[in-house]
Amino acid sequence: MEVKNKKWSLKHFNEVRQEVLNQWPTGRGVNLEEAFKYHQSLPKNQVMTTKLKEALDSGTTLIQPRAGVALIDEHIELLQYLRKEGKADLLPTTIDSYTRQNRYEEAEKGIEESMKAGRSLLNGFPAVNHGVEKCRQVVESVDCPLQVRHGTPDARLLAEITLAGGFTDFEGGGISYNVPYAKKVSIEETIYYWQYVDRLVGLYEENGISINREPFGPLTGTLVAPSISHSIGIIEGLLAAEQGVKNICLGYGQCGNLVQDVAAIQTLKELAEEYLADYDVMLTTVFHQWMGGFPQDEAQAFGVISWGAATAALGKATKVIVKTPHEALGVPTKEANAEGLRATKQVINMLKDQQLASSAELETEKEIIKKETKQILDRVYELGEGDWAVGTVRAFESGVLDVPFAPSQYNLGKVLPARDNNGAVRFLNFGSLPFSEDIKDFHREKLSERAKAEGRDVSFQMTVDDIYAISQGMLVGRPNAKKQ
Repeated sequence: MEVKNKKWSLKHFNEVRQEVLNQWPTGRGVNLEEAFKYHQSLPKNQVMTTKLKEALDSGTTLIQPRAGVALIDEHIELLQYLRKEGKADLLPTTIDSYTRQNRYEEAEKGIEESMKAGRSLLNGFPAVNHGVEKCRQVVESVDCPLQVRHGTPDARLLAEITLAGGFTDFEGGGISYNVPYAKKVSIEETIYYWQYVDRLVGLYEENGISINREPFGPLTGTLVAPSISHSIGIIEGLLAAEQGVKNICLGYGQCGNLVQDVAAIQTLKELAEEYLADYDVMLTTVFHQWMGGFPQDEAQAFGVISWGAATAALGKATKVIVKTPHEALGVPTKEANAEGLRATKQVINMLKDQQLASSAELETEKEIIKKETKQILDRVYELGEGDWAVGTVRAFESGVLDVPFAPSQYNLGKVLPARDNNGAVRFLNFGSLPFSEDIKDFHREKLSERAKAEGRDVSFQMTVDDIYAISQGMLVGRPNAKKQ
């Protein structure tokens, strides 16, 4: 299979669609014409793009949690609680692990066992099994937009059912929901699957229905340098736009250094506008609070959450995905989830009229991120001979695209990150990233400064120390620092 970055014909889409809808009985209940009419009946306050546009215009940062349980009534209760008690501006529906792997029979058993137990025994909402009408029941139970959040390499049926069910935002992409989540699924396969999803969204757009698409920015969530996540997010944006997507929210996962993170949010939008200039799209940004290990102590966890909230506000992200003080302990209670939201809202409200002053350090970070991202993207384009889909496949094969700590066998895994002396994420090993020597020298110098300050050699041990640092009360994994 060789995928091309070319808009699918309606004929080809409909041929594939029959196979997709027959994967599970609820798929046969999807009627696109009726779905378009249903969306047209939704009030504006339930349309994600309307809310994002308002936030973009006003410079506001919206807050959104992660949440999802197996049963309809419990899921509705959870969402209503997070809206009322957590003051969430936007709401999610996080999909369960069985559905993410297209294991619908096991998801069905999970629903049945959850009903017997009287509580959710799945780690999310099995939307495919519930079907269109029950999804609409969820949509109609709240007064704000709903997004589908998951982690699914093949999300075609999930997209059909949830979009027909009234959700106005669908997360993921052919790279970001493959490489960090799957081991043996090829890049060609998932680009193809997600071209279907994006062509479906394009059909909604052609019929006057505004749907937002959000590539998953954090990737593995572990020391992913901005240029890597930016490159992949922009590629997924380009692939989506080619299929007719008109609203794209590009994401970035917090690395921890304030200046680097603010530079990353700002450059993400600037670069995306440059690379997607030929498409008529609305671009927004989403900042993900810390995705790595969390402290078990709740007070320390609130410190991590608040730091992420401050960074999102100062970076002027359109929205922020909020963590909970129970992050290190497993699935959070609804009360803990709401507490994380309220803490985030407090910090954002305090900082909404402030901005991080321009400085030489900030401008240097922005320049480095832009240079690195352009060198990666331009090489991908060159490898694909002008085709972003072809270039992406070849770039992963050659290591031009390489995500740290990803499980996919189609990802070379040669790139190694580590923090510098100020906590910014740098490259310890460049793998086959197509960087110029001046950029490589910049990273070497930054890591050497840290090594000198710590009295040790630059080595992989820095990476190991950094991975565990925040859970131990620090940002930089200092070898002799006292654990908090």
